[in-house]
Formats: sequence, C-alpha cells, structure tokens
Amino acid sequence: MLASGKADVAIDWMPSALAARDKGAPIVNIAQIFQRSGLELTCRRDSGIRRPTDFKGKTISVWFAGNEYPFLAWMAKLGFTTSGNTPDITVLRQGAGVELLVKKEAACLSTMTYNEYGQLLDAGVQPSQLIVFRYEDQGVAVLEDGLYASQSALADPAMVDRLGRFLRATVAGWRYAVEPAHQAEVVALVLRDAGPAEIDRHHQRRMLREVAKLLPESGHGWGYLDPPPISARSMCCSPPGQPVLRQKPEEAWTHAVWDKAFGR
Repeated sequence: MLASGKADVAIDWMPSALAARDKGAPIVNIAQIFQRSGLELTCRRDSGIRRPTDFKGKTISVWFAGNEYPFLAWMAKLGFTTSGNTPDITVLRQGAGVELLVKKEAACLSTMTYNEYGQLLDAGVQPSQLIVFRYEDQGVAVLEDGLYASQSALADPAMVDRLGRFLRATVAGWRYAVEPAHQAEVVALVLRDAGPAEIDRHHQRRMLREVAKLLPESGHGWGYLDPPPISARSMCCSPPGQPVLRQKPEEAWTHAVWDKAFGR
C-alpha cells in the first residue's frame, strides 16, 4: 500500500521493511516508536526444551510475511536447518492465537511480550510450564513497529512538514497513553472503537502496560531511530541459507521527519 502510493505512512517490523526495500520497494523508516523488541519464543517445558540447543528435532511455530527473518537468523546462528528433506527444525506457519502450543501441536510458539504470552496464561497455561527465550537476549532481535514513508514523499518539503506534524501528534499520544493515570481511559477508547468484536478489557490493560516497556525514550527523544547494526547474520536466511539482504541497507532510514517534528 505504501509503495503503491495508497498510503502516506505504514507501520512495519524492520526485518519485513528492509527485505521489501531490498527487493525494490522504495520505503524509508521515518521514526522508530518501539525502541526495544518484544519478540520472544515461548516453549513448553514438557517438550524437554531448556536451552536453544534443545530446539533440534522439535516443531516450532513462526510468523511469516517478513517476520520470520529474526527466527531464521537465530537458527542459522545455532547451525540448525529449517528446510530441505530432513530439517533440524520443523517450522509451522503461525496464524493468530496460541492453540498450537496449548494443544501441544508445537513445542514452541512465537509470542510478543505484550500479547500472545498473556493469551497463554489466559488459556490456563502456568508460567512454570513455560520457558521463554527473548530474541534480544539471543542477539538476533530487529526492531518492530517503526513508521515508514515512501522515498518520493520525502523529496517533497511540504510532505516532510506534514509527516513531521503527524509524528509529533503520534508521540504526544503515546506519551499520554503510557502514563499509569491514563491507561484505563486509553483502554476504554480502544474498546469503544473496537466495534462488535469481543475484546478482553483485562488483556488490553496488560497489553498497554507491556507495550509501555518497549517505548523507552532514546538518547535523543521519543521515536528517534539510532541506526542499528544490520548484518547478514541479523537478516538471514532464505533457503538455502543465503542472506536476505543482497546489499547494505543504506538510506533505509532518515531523521528528516523527526527533526521537523521536534525542531532539531
């Protein structure tokens, strides 16, 4: 939608965005709302897993659509194969929900600190029955939930000004939302606009508390991207184990919008 000009701003995980850019989509990170990764792999203790080396021979559920790259990078770092006739790891394409782990159809499930892990607890799984591996702790995390715009839009000073005002308002909203005194109000707004869908108020409050932990202000301020080191290891691997990025992702992010938003 962004690359085709049907949207001005898109929210995406950095691995997905960088992979799309490497394939020719002219998209650029204009701000990074999540300053920490919330991605984790949650495993059942009764599967016998205690450490990453125990993944071999197990079935693991993973999100795709560009979000699989941190997992594939991690498996490559461990020396495990995920494709071919006899892979070390059997990978299931994960959808919404946590039933695969609850029903023991997978040994491990992709979870976010603020969402699926809580869903497992709500499904009756006890923390003592689980072991959690944070991608940040494994050295393969790449940031989620950045704001992206098209390269052509950034060549237009009027659009940069508009995007700057959008970013300033977005940051103001997040600052307000994560304050403990405002969180009940924010959840009420989410529920009001959710339509007829059944949404658990307790889960929404838990999500907001956990998301707040991923938004610490950088040394420059909210939404500022300190360019992360992106290497072949952190963006690996498409079969048969080749790096996802064919070239260094130069000019894949800009501070022009952030500078416009906050007068730097």
